[in-house]
Amino acid sequence: MEIATLTAHPMDELKNRLRIILNVIPPGSNIYYIDYPVYSNGGDLLIMKGTEAFFRENGIRVRARYSTFDFPDGLSVPKDHILVLQGGGNFGDLYPVHQKLRERVVAGYPKNRVVILPQTIHYKDVREFDRTADILNRHKDVHLFVRDTLSLEMAKDKFKRCGVYLSPDMAHQLWPIRGGGEPARELLRFMRTDIEKTAGQDGLTFEGAGDDLDWSTLYSRTEHRSIRAIGKVLRISKGKLPVGKFWSKYSDRLVSKAVERFAQYRTVQTSRLHGHILSCLMDKPNVLYDNAYGKNGRYYRTWTQGIASAKLAAEPTSKQSGGMA
Repeated sequence: MEIATLTAHPMDELKNRLRIILNVIPPGSNIYYIDYPVYSNGGDLLIMKGTEAFFRENGIRVRARYSTFDFPDGLSVPKDHILVLQGGGNFGDLYPVHQKLRERVVAGYPKNRVVILPQTIHYKDVREFDRTADILNRHKDVHLFVRDTLSLEMAKDKFKRCGVYLSPDMAHQLWPIRGGGEPARELLRFMRTDIEKTAGQDGLTFEGAGDDLDWSTLYSRTEHRSIRAIGKVLRISKGKLPVGKFWSKYSDRLVSKAVERFAQYRTVQTSRLHGHILSCLMDKPNVLYDNAYGKNGRYYRTWTQGIASAKLAAEPTSKQSGGMA
């Protein structure tokens, strides 16, 4: 008699791999969660929702939350509380607002453990990388998780006093996401329109008709205005008003809108890493195109190439050696 065996989906394994984080944020820890996104990048919102789900599942107690808008000067933090910084793709010199906050936290709290959740590292200027390394290496208890093997090599080379670890993106904690109903449309082209767009993206040709979107066009003008207004109130109130609770509910709505839109299509072609990850979370066929500095391809080759429904379109035409120019 032949006995059927159940094979775990590769996404189950990726979700399980996030448990490496519990080595430095043990279950039951008290933490401050810093640099959560208050803007319209749905990928970062997916990271935030995955992060919060990870905290809940593992009994990690979030005692305070701060964004770039309302992290105060001179904040008093108990020494046994861990400062946990949002993951994503903004570690480096492309997005200085987030990098400056990250470095400010590391420099300002030498007696607290600091954990930076899974990031991709990219610097245009090696001098900036060295400056970051100088700040992180002065701290005795910094732990950095990175999302691909090149970032791992770069971090281990520069951050000699830090714990450095390889981990998937926090959005994998959301697996599985069930989209409602049978898709009514064929193809969604979810392509970058920002500074990480490749020079050759506009020249790409796609088979068949499809709809074009990015995070900026997925959300309405009213939603963009609401997001900006919430950020403004956070900046003014400096954490004194319960804006974070409202943002949590509103961002749930924004993530749900993305899921509902993706659910309408049979296939997705995307140059957004989280267009790819969301498709994988929904077990939806998708083709991933690289971004301007190879982040997407590196992530795919590190984590998602074993997913049958996902493909990498092509190697980037040019890469910046070592993530820097």
